[in-house]
Formats: sequence, structure tokens, C-alpha cells
Amino acid sequence: MGRLPFHMEGRKKPHGVAQLAANPRFTRAVDLSNNPYHDPNFKFYDQTMVDALNGSDPSCETFFRLLALCHTVMPKENDGNLEYQAQSPDEGALVAAARNFGFVFLSRTSNTITISAKGVQETYELLYLLDFNNVRKCMSIILKREGMVRIYCKGADSVIMERLRAGQDTLKRDTQEHLDGFAAAGLRTLCLAYKDLEEEHFLDWESRHNDAVMSLDNREARLNATYEEIEKDLLLLGATAIEDKLQDGVPQTIANLALAGIKIWVLTGDKQETTINIGYSCQLLTDRMDFLIVDGQSAEEVEDQLMQFLDQVSITISDEGIGSDTLSEAGDQNAGFALVVNGYSLVFALNAEYEQLFLEVASCCKAVICCRVTPLQKAMVVDLVKRYQKGVTLSVGDGANDVSMIKTAHIGVGISRQEGLQAAMLASDYSVAQFKFLERLLLVHGRWSYYRMCKFLRYFYYKNYAFTFCHFWFAFFVAFSAQTLFDPMFISVYNLFYTSMPVLALGIFDQDVDDKNSIRFPKLYTPGLKNALFNKREFFRSALHGLVTSFVVVFIPFGAYYNGMDLEGRSLVDQQTFGSVVATILVFVVTMQIFLDTLYWTPFNLIAIWGSLIFYLLLQYFYNYVLGGDYVAALSKTMGEPTFYFTLLLTIVILMIPVMAWRLYWAKFHPTLSDIVRLKYLRQHMWPRYGIGRLLFNSKRPRNPRQPTISNGRTPNVLPDRIRFVAPAPSTVEENLLSRSRSVCGLCERRS
Repeated sequence: MGRLPFHMEGRKKPHGVAQLAANPRFTRAVDLSNNPYHDPNFKFYDQTMVDALNGSDPSCETFFRLLALCHTVMPKENDGNLEYQAQSPDEGALVAAARNFGFVFLSRTSNTITISAKGVQETYELLYLLDFNNVRKCMSIILKREGMVRIYCKGADSVIMERLRAGQDTLKRDTQEHLDGFAAAGLRTLCLAYKDLEEEHFLDWESRHNDAVMSLDNREARLNATYEEIEKDLLLLGATAIEDKLQDGVPQTIANLALAGIKIWVLTGDKQETTINIGYSCQLLTDRMDFLIVDGQSAEEVEDQLMQFLDQVSITISDEGIGSDTLSEAGDQNAGFALVVNGYSLVFALNAEYEQLFLEVASCCKAVICCRVTPLQKAMVVDLVKRYQKGVTLSVGDGANDVSMIKTAHIGVGISRQEGLQAAMLASDYSVAQFKFLERLLLVHGRWSYYRMCKFLRYFYYKNYAFTFCHFWFAFFVAFSAQTLFDPMFISVYNLFYTSMPVLALGIFDQDVDDKNSIRFPKLYTPGLKNALFNKREFFRSALHGLVTSFVVVFIPFGAYYNGMDLEGRSLVDQQTFGSVVATILVFVVTMQIFLDTLYWTPFNLIAIWGSLIFYLLLQYFYNYVLGGDYVAALSKTMGEPTFYFTLLLTIVILMIPVMAWRLYWAKFHPTLSDIVRLKYLRQHMWPRYGIGRLLFNSKRPRNPRQPTISNGRTPNVLPDRIRFVAPAPSTVEENLLSRSRSVCGLCERRS
């Protein structure tokens, strides 16, 4: 998760709350206290609807009766209060809204549904429930009461409008205007309709429906055909709109993920207008973006649109560089393009003939939004990116319709809210309570995980190459025979005991930047996107470092002990003594190397490093003296001579000084963003604690020091004794901070 370039997400749904649009002329809440089931916290300000209900307007009553009947909600009593359990917050919100206006859903059995309509209890015989699915995008219920059979239907406007009876043009036009207004305001909309069924027509349909239910071949297709047959010639009642609020912190989270270089695609079943409005509210879309809308009704139209957009994007990228991960002087992301694709056009775009063209266009855009898509299409989009892009994909969802998308991605994250239990508990790799926690999951823990793993691997290869090549150099002295340089026991436990704990502590606890700065500066995430911390170059660099280390570890002791004698005139030249010296120096050198590699010190790191050295000496003594090893007294004899300590110190200095100089050079003249952030943290928190700040900044100031310009375009205040960094908004350090790092470091040097 520390190198995640693609992020797919469904819409984020909050706890479901019904919000009914009110006429702005009314500012006084309507009194609903005559309804014993109303929610005291529910506020409604339009008296017109209440007057219509009090006047027994048939259309208005049928509207709320449909909301109270056409659903899959289950009621329950809790301390005398009626509560609803719904599969989705939207459905529960609509039933709760009907209850507040006097149409209360009371109970449900396998054959009946009971409601209270303005205080009068009504029981309906449940004949059939035509379930909602993402292909039909609607649900219906067929009820019978007092000998009259009626079907109530609710669903997406694109589906319901096609199934209405002719002669409702005025009502359809007015309703469509309201739907467009609701969608532009970011509300989730549904259309409501009904139809009275004649007994003969219903019985004829029922027989065909039962045949479809009992069918063994194409059962689902035959059922859908019977559903469409009965859901025709409907009478339009109106539309509902529910405010789907974003969770707290969603805009900031998406903005920071985008600044980190993660490409965000939104895959949702909402209308295009609603999705675009939500894109603006969560800062995924900006006014400076150019919209590329794919809405072709045929494969040829979709191909023409994609080719046109590809030419447009290619020309812009070649002229202005838009589409790359560059930043403007003001610190904002370049305008770029936003691609919007509806579900119908996506069917053609995901065709094998056009999918690479679609992906090429989408990859050049800052944001991609696919609206009116089915769960299968969500999974197909994720799979398309996985097949043709080298990056890692992450899918975030909060509902059952996101499960296929979550399972298809490399990493799946479920938001464990009301509708997200299935996505969070069954399908996802990680579960979070709110979308904003994704920011910390990726920018902090994901980045730390990648950083630690890369550092672990680099050191692991280094210490093992240093160990292995010691045998290679020794082979020249034994004519490449099977003779080994080290004690067989040392060879067996070198990785198991002597060098395992320090690198394990490094891989668990180390961090170059703390969690707060990791979130403040999202650009710190970008090295993971580019595989900058571990790749072929880093691998060969670690191998070369191990090769050089082995050469020095073998030949410095070889020169020191060549024809060597102890203080009593006895020879120090034997294979066991030489092997013990090289083994001990090797353990100390690789341990000192991890001492330099560790940036975040904890008691565990200290115990692991010093404990490994002490454990090495104790285990060597125990094995050779207690268990009677082959190298008995070799190490103790060697450690009694000054030559050993001189050789150990000389080897460590020869190997560590170049490493320290190399790192200081790169940190001073070619600092990375993490180097700059770490230096900033040290200057603000660590140096003043130990008085280093007074030594560095109380000296004579240089003439006319240039004030560093930070990426948000503001000039920071510079006090007489120090340079201050101003955190950019919205919490990021951009490219020009890197370009000015050399001047800042140089200024610090002159002051020191």
C-alpha cells in the first residue's frame, strides 16, 4: 500500500437521514405532533404538502402510501419505540419520511403488510415482491386489498420514465425538471409510479411468472422478462430526493491522495449530474478542469469521442505538460482533464476492441468518473487497469454492490458502516469505519510499510553478500577447495541469531518521517509510486556494497595478522584464528551499518543491536567451551591481543567513513523531500532541546538572505534567528521546495 498509483472507489454513504426539499419561502417548521409516530428531530418547513395530506389529496396519499409499502424494511420494537432495519440507508430514510407524514409501516409477514395511513390501520395481502437488482434498477411490489390488485414501483428515473403510460407529458416534463435540479444539488433521486391491475390480466401474468420460476433454463432471463411485462403503462406519482452527505474529512482525504500522486477513479451508480456535483464537493473536480464526457449511444459514437478526446489530450500534454504530475507556481495542481463516462457508453468502451483506447484516454486525465455503472462494470474497470497498467489498484466500497470491485483489485478496503458490512467483513483486505481513515492507512502506514520493507531488503542483501563473498576471497588461499573460512556453527546461525534481530527491529519500527509530517506532506508518498526505494539499481548497489565490505573485512585482518605474533612471541597465523577474527569483525561491521541505517530509535532497536553483539560473544563462548566446538579458545585468544582491537577499529573506520560521507553529500547537495522534512523537524523540535539551535542561528546573519518561497505562494515570516517553514495548503510540499532545498542547506551551513 506504499506504492499505490490507482485508487477505485464507490460513493461514500453516511448514516441514512431523510432530507425532503422544502420551499425556501417557508422558514417555520410544520407541526407534526398529531402523528404519534413522528420523529421529534424531523423538521419540515413546507406547509403545502401537509395541507394536501390534510385535504386527502389522492396523489399525495398514494405517494406516501407507496413509500410505506414498497420496500424490504423490517420493523422492530425497542423500548416501546418503532425502529426500522433496512438493507440500505436510502430505503430506511424513505420509510422513515413516510412515517413522519402519517403513513407508518407497522409490520410484515410472509403474506401481509400492515401500515397505518393517517391513523387508520390498513392490511394488504402481499402477492409478489419483484426485487431490485443492478440490472433492472427498480423494484416493485404487487398487493391486494379489498379485491383490488395494484403494483407499486420505484426506481431510477431512466428506467421508470420508459415504462410510463402515454399521455403524461406535462407531469413527466415537470418531474424531469425537478429531477435535474435535485441531481445538480447532489441529491440521490428515485421515481415513483403505480398501476391498478385487472384480475384477468394479473392471473394471466401470474401463470407465466410461475412458469418462469419453475424453469431450469434461462430462469433469470425469463423472470426479468415477466417483470418488465407487468411493469408497463405505469402512472407517474413523482420523485424523491435524498441528501447523501459526504462523511467528515472526505474532501481533504481525496485532495491529499491526489497530491500524493494517486489516481482516483469514482465508479458509482448515481446519475451523471449527481456524481459531478459530488466530485466538486469532495475536491476531486475543480473549475479549472476540462470535462471530457463520453455519452455515445453506439460503438461508433464512443470510438469517435474517445479518438477526439485522445487527440485533444495529447496536444495539450505536448504543449503544456498537463497530465503529468507537475505543479503550478501557486502550489495547485494543473487544471488537466476530467473524464466522465455513463454506464451505457461504458459497455462499448470496455469492449475488447476499444478498451485500450479508453484506458489511454483515462490515464491522461486527472480524474475519472464512471456513473450509472453496474457492479459487474465496476469490476471490469478495475480488471482493465490491472491488466494494462503496472501499478497497484485499491478499491474502496461501502456496500454489497462494491464487493466484486473490491475482490478484483489488488487491495480491497471496506467501509464498515450500515450498508458496508458485507463489503467490509467478507470481501475486503482492510476495514475502516470512515473514509477519512484511508488517508492515514495509505500516507502513513502504507508508506511506512513500503519504506521499512525496502530498507529491510537492502540491508538483508548487503549483509548476506558481505558474508558470502568472504568465502569467495578465502577460496583464493585454499585453491578453491571445500575449506571454509568460518566455523560451521557460525555459518549456521549467522542469519538466525547474530544478525536477525537488528534488521527485524528496523523492519518493524523504523520511520524516516513521523505520522504527522507524513500527512502534512503527501508528496512523501511519491517514491513508492516510482519504486524508487527498491529496484534493480538499489539491489546491485547493495550487492556491490556487500562485495566491498567483504573485501575489506577479509584483507584488512589478513594484512594485520600476516606473519603476526602475540606479546609472548607466539605466532597468530592459523586458519581458526583468522576465521574467528574475520567472523567477529563481520558481525560488528554489519551491526554498525544498521546502526547508521536506523533513523527512528526505540528501546527495542537498542536492545536488538547491542544485544546481538553481546549474544554473539556469549554464544561463541558457550559453543566452544561448553559444547566443545572446533574453534575452542580461538576467539578468546585473539581478543586478548591489542592487534585484534586495532584491526576491528581500523576496519570499521575504513568501511563506515565513506558511507557517512556519501550520505552527507547527497543529503546536502541532492536532498530528497524526506531529508528536507526531517531537517525541518530536527530544527524545530530536537535542536532547541539540546541547545544546537543557539549555536547555529545566533551567529552573524548574512546580508540580504533570500526568503524561501513555499509552494502555496506565501512568503514565510523570517525571524532574526531562524528560517521558518510555512505549511502549505492543503498540506503539501511541492516541487519548488525541492528545487530550493540546496539554497536552504547552504544558508544553514553559512550560519553554522
